[in-house]
Amino acid sequence: MSWLDQNDSIISWASEECIVPYVSPVDGRKHRYFPDFIVKVKTKLGTFKTMMLEVKPKKQTIQPEPRKRVTKQYITEVTTYAVNQAKWKAATEFCLDRGWEFKLVTEDHLGL
Repeated sequence: MSWLDQNDSIISWASEECIVPYVSPVDGRKHRYFPDFIVKVKTKLGTFKTMMLEVKPKKQTIQPEPRKRVTKQYITEVTTYAVNQAKWKAATEFCLDRGWEFKLVTEDHLGL
């Protein structure tokens, strides 16, 4: 949030202001996803664009490697990854319908 506040290109931002419906691969039911931020940005060309940002640890953005031993932790990692993929697919489609851009942000993007 500090980065958003300190960036001169950011015109405005809001946190968890938007609801994106998605179908969970875990239970096959509709759920509601609240992306972290909706950001209005002034581009270098002087135009404006709206972006939907999701902030996640990099570990949750990478498919877990198969393991010989299936532990509770592994099942949680696989489930989290699958649900996140469904959310991000729905968010990408939601943004395309509105002329927005969906972007996933990790600690790598934030320089952490």
